[in-house]
Amino acid sequence: MKAIRLLDPSGLDGIALVELPDPGPPGPGEIRVRLHASSLNYHDLGVVSGAMRTQPGRIPMSDGAGVVEAVGAGVSDFDTGDFVVSTFFPTWLDGDPPLADFSQTPGDGIDGYAREIVVASAHSFTRAPGGYSHAQAATLTTAGLTAWRALVVHGGLKAGDTVLVLGTGGVSIFALQIAKAMGARVIVTSSSDEKLARAAELGADHGLNYRRQDAWGREVAAWTDGRGVDHVVEVGGPGTLAQSIEATRIGGHIALIGVLTGRAGPVPTAALMVRQQRLQGLIVGSRAHQLEMVRGLEATGIRPVIDRTFALGEIADAFRLQQASGHFGKIVLEF
Repeated sequence: MKAIRLLDPSGLDGIALVELPDPGPPGPGEIRVRLHASSLNYHDLGVVSGAMRTQPGRIPMSDGAGVVEAVGAGVSDFDTGDFVVSTFFPTWLDGDPPLADFSQTPGDGIDGYAREIVVASAHSFTRAPGGYSHAQAATLTTAGLTAWRALVVHGGLKAGDTVLVLGTGGVSIFALQIAKAMGARVIVTSSSDEKLARAAELGADHGLNYRRQDAWGREVAAWTDGRGVDHVVEVGGPGTLAQSIEATRIGGHIALIGVLTGRAGPVPTAALMVRQQRLQGLIVGSRAHQLEMVRGLEATGIRPVIDRTFALGEIADAFRLQQASGHFGKIVLEF
């Protein structure tokens, strides 16, 4: 079978398309999946670029979608022919997070889904939403579930709420779609007027170009008549957090899910405290969260926004597009 290996995980030039032996039939509790798609996330970019060190020879990519080819003894959740999508934390089935690292995350601590066939625990997958293509399903593992957990699981999103999403990458566009489907108003920030226009086509109620409006937190608060937003999907980290705090209402919820502006920096703790806001760091979600999300997507009819697809052997070009921030929504590999 064809697969991608990181021969030198310090850069995109170290990505190689290789031939690997067929993994064979599934054992007890396992399923064999013919993979057809994966999608790019900034976590994956960190691994393949060398920013997040991993074992040489690692198969990258945390997201994978395909069809079940065989089912091992004791597996009752799946049948041959089922369309499935991978989970980010295969050992986190329900309840509180059991890990504070990526030691069990495919494409990082263990081999991922940039390959044609995988044999893995049945807990490593859930069913894909009905009617989804493999490419669409492959966007859910990381980006889709992160947005779902931020807004629905921990945010308690409800109709009439106001949501601020930063940027127009995969998580942010999912957050926009989920919020609109549930009756919320949405504000989107971007450095591109073209991307803001595309966000408006998806239902965004207001857009802010942060290149022209440095104090966008104040602008967001003003747009809400001084109240502030109920939820922020905060992907920037230290470089944007102060503005997000200013944009959020007293007692509001900020989901810290990204570090695009850096991994460390000052936090305006006094402002956070006096406004009695809830700042929560989160990374993706559990298998139970993913099962709930799949049902939610089927009920709302949400379909992922895919900017562009690449073949498996074009994975380096796909990551170069991601590095250049040239995408809107998700970038997908199909194979």
